[in-house]
Amino acid sequence: MHEQKELVEIDGIQDKPRRFVFVLMNNFTMLSFASALECLRISNRMGNKDLYSWTLIGEGGEGVTCSAGTSFQLDADLGDLQRDDVVLLCSGVQVQSATTKKLLGWLRREARKGLKVGGLCTAAYVLARAGLLDGKKATIHWENADSFIEEFDEIELTKSVFVIDGNRMTTAGGTSSIDLLLKLIANDHGEDLANAVADQLIYSSIRTDQDTQRLSVPTRIGVRHPKLSTVIQMMEANIEEPISPSILARDVGMSTRQLERLFRRYLNRSPKRYYMELRLQKARNLLMQTDMSVINVALACGFASPSHFSKCYRAHYDTTPYRERGSLASKP
Repeated sequence: MHEQKELVEIDGIQDKPRRFVFVLMNNFTMLSFASALECLRISNRMGNKDLYSWTLIGEGGEGVTCSAGTSFQLDADLGDLQRDDVVLLCSGVQVQSATTKKLLGWLRREARKGLKVGGLCTAAYVLARAGLLDGKKATIHWENADSFIEEFDEIELTKSVFVIDGNRMTTAGGTSSIDLLLKLIANDHGEDLANAVADQLIYSSIRTDQDTQRLSVPTRIGVRHPKLSTVIQMMEANIEEPISPSILARDVGMSTRQLERLFRRYLNRSPKRYYMELRLQKARNLLMQTDMSVINVALACGFASPSHFSKCYRAHYDTTPYRERGSLASKP
């Protein structure tokens, strides 16, 4: 495929390319990594000079496999970095098991140099474990948000596509790496270059840190009914202490029977059933992504007793919470 090359005038003097250090963790998400890397490559091409360089490192310094099963050869092991390096950790599924003591120790030591450190996709978890996000705003992929909030309540987690707070950066995963990198490129070399990179990527709508990562409720459920959307938003915001259908109906100016009919018509289930599925979905995320006890998971999802939680979980997922946790532990 041919890329039309329209060079962008770069202001200022740059002694050497700014180096990005990609730390590839086991099972990292290739899309998040590749999106960031391509922004740097295209910046050099559109600027007609080496504005950026990059290196791939990781624990052991040999090779690492992404979540799609493709292996990458690393340039080096975890080692000493330069103060003006930009470090981007790349992780994905099972980030907890990929976060080793060696990686955390290295990250804390290098961060003390004052360099910029970012986490792509689920790597905000790694930064949080290292204590690098204490008192800061951050974001993470929406699927990992519940477990993150439970484990790191001192960090202000947002639903933004990306967050830059001082010298810490986090993204929500997927193509949000593009939005972060375009922001960094614009800061370094101006909006014209960032826009030129976006054009080359056929990226027609650049998002900011004010944009949220998930689709709106109407888009997600495929229904554009304002009262139904409002009720679902209330449900999603009140998982630990569920609200009764009668109160939900009252708050949107409906009777309980009208609310029942609305859910049956558009979602083919009762409000109570839909609410239960939301709570069980959060419970499964916590079981799979945290070390929380089954009892604490039950309480966090609005179940008064472990036995009731287990009964509901089995009915929906055809397994118990304890077996779900055990199946995760048995995976390599």
